[in-house]
Amino acid sequence: MAKAAIDTRHYDVIVGPHITEKSTLLSEANAVVFKVADSATKPQIKAAVEALFDVKVVGVNTLTQKGKTKRWKGKPYRRSDFKKAVVRLAEGQSIDVTSGI
Repeated sequence: MAKAAIDTRHYDVIVGPHITEKSTLLSEANAVVFKVADSATKPQIKAAVEALFDVKVVGVNTLTQKGKTKRWKGKPYRRSDFKKAVVRLAEGQSIDVTSGI
């Protein structure tokens, strides 16, 4: 596969991997979960993942995770909302999220 040009804006789109039990189970189905910028669109996420990790992306699903209400020293506060993207990769491709880029 021809390596796409890495633009510095790609690093602004992908914030980091989102590692949970559920995202680990998704990795068995050729999917990787990333935290992404709130303003990122699906085509931008696809282009960024393809350029940064040199893989073929089949599809991108996004969702905005609402922040939980928590308490600290008796005072309530709210965690920030964040956007995450479930990126499905082509058959036989994978991304090792434990190593950096």
